[in-house]
This record gives sequence, structure tokens and C-alpha cells, in this order.
Amino acid sequence: MMTKETTTVEMAREGRTHVKLRDHPVTIYFIMVFAVAWAGCFAVIGPRLMRGEAVPFSDMALAAIPMFLAPTLIGVAMTVLADGKAGLRELFSRMRKWRVDPRWYASLFIFPMMILACLLPLSVLVSSDFTPYLFLPGIVIGLMAGYFEEIGWTGFAFPRLRLKYGVLGGALVIGLLQTTWHVAADFMGAYGARGAYWLPHFILFMISMMAMRVLLVWVYVKTGSVLAAQLVHASSTGFLSVLVPLSLSPAQDTLFYGVYSVALWAVAALVISVYGRTLQKERQAIPTGFRPAQDRTEAGRPGPQERIARLPARSRP
Repeated sequence: MMTKETTTVEMAREGRTHVKLRDHPVTIYFIMVFAVAWAGCFAVIGPRLMRGEAVPFSDMALAAIPMFLAPTLIGVAMTVLADGKAGLRELFSRMRKWRVDPRWYASLFIFPMMILACLLPLSVLVSSDFTPYLFLPGIVIGLMAGYFEEIGWTGFAFPRLRLKYGVLGGALVIGLLQTTWHVAADFMGAYGARGAYWLPHFILFMISMMAMRVLLVWVYVKTGSVLAAQLVHASSTGFLSVLVPLSLSPAQDTLFYGVYSVALWAVAALVISVYGRTLQKERQAIPTGFRPAQDRTEAGRPGPQERIARLPARSRP
């Protein structure tokens, strides 16, 4: 039988948990995303690596499952825990928002244009190995990466990082964390093939992906559409998979990413110079379609923090 004192303690514990979730939702989100994705990759690829065996494509494809699902499932779960059902409805409404100015859909062509602008000169000046090719399954890879990952990165994490760091600051923070999140899978899957080129290749990949994040955030902030962000990510990942030859040597692939990083940051710098001041003015504004949950449940009952405030002083956490 529960006494009044036991009930009070349980309420205090519940309130403490909700306060932690509300105070540090993004930190908890990234810790969980890194842990789940990295553990999943190691479970699939780790045993072969420890035995010194080559990692087949089938294992790499299997390892992609936790990488795709971790940002999505944890993002949805954290949205419910931090903002309740109302927050989840807000997230889904931003994912369904497709009626935006058509010019923002035109931004999807930035990535194939920049990739071709890098590959074609390299194919003439350096080697014909850089000649673009058409790997159609890359379209599926891009769509899966864009759809699943951006539910967490843009749908859950970015609106909160934006409130703290501003638009550009939030974009750079999430870009750095998102690319760092790729370290485990990239190292386990590619280190054996790239050898000494793995680290410079990954650093250049990180630089290019942070430029991609700036462009993606620019589109998201101007449209309020998570769907638009998903398509931007899909365009970036998809066209890299479709157009960049898989036959490039580690040195050639590293050279490509070096040139691509410069090209993509040139575009990002142009966007920042034109829109940066406008975007930064919205530093403390509540993002389109995002309203942090109030400290009350949907039924109007007091939320965890309010319940704690009502407890006797000696019983508060």
C-alpha cells in the first residue's frame, strides 16, 4: 500500500526525470544517437574487423540500418518525452509541409551541379578516372539517408540548437556532430581500403558536409519544412552516390573531396553573405512549426516541474 510520503517521493523522482529531459533534451538525444548507432555498427562489422577479415558490402548495408533508424526513432521518442503529443503533431506537420515556393525545390540541383563542376575538370586535368558515371541505386541510398536522418537532425535537434546558438551557429554545431557521428561506420567500413588516406579523406568529408548543413538549414529556415530538409539531404547523399565513380583510388577520392569542399563552401559562403544577417536576426525566435511544450499536460493538469513546486520543501528533489 502506497503512503502519502511514498507518493510524494515518486512524484519528486518523476519530476526530476522530466526536468532533466526538458533542460538537456539535445544532449541526451545526441548521446543516445551516438551510442545506439555505434553499438549497432560494431555488432555487425566488429567481429570481422577483430578477425582481420574484409567487410563485405552486405555487412555494410546491414550496418546502415541502425545508422538510419537511430536519429529517427530517438528523435521521435525525445519529442514525445520533451514536448508530449502536441510536440509530435508539430513534428509530423513540418514533415508533411510540401507547399513551399518552388524556388526552394530548385535548391536540390545545387549538389549535382557542384559535383559535376568538380568531376568534369578533374577528368580532363588529372585523370579520366574522374569521369562521372551513373549508379542508380545511389538514389535509394540518398532517399533513405535524407528521410530517416533529418527527422532527428532537423525535426528535433536543430530547432533547439537554433534557440541557443542562432541559425548559423546551430547549423555548424549540428553539422559537426552529425559528421562526427559517421566516424565509427566510416572507419570500420573504409579504413581497410583507404589506409593512410582515411583520416584526410574523412576530414575533407566533414568539411564538405558542414557546408551541406548550412545550405540545408538555409532551406529549412526559409520554408519551415522538414520535408524540404529531407530532400536536400537526399540530393546531397544521393548524387554523391550516383555520380562519383566507385573505382576512384583512395588518393583520387580524397582529392575529389578536397575540391568538392572548396566548391560547396563557396556556395555556402554566398548564401551566408546574402542571407546571413536576416537569418541571424531570428536567433531567439521560435522556429516555424516548433513550439516547446509548456509545463502542463495536454489535459491541463500541472506538469512535472509545477508538481515539484507544490511539494513541501523537505520533499523536493
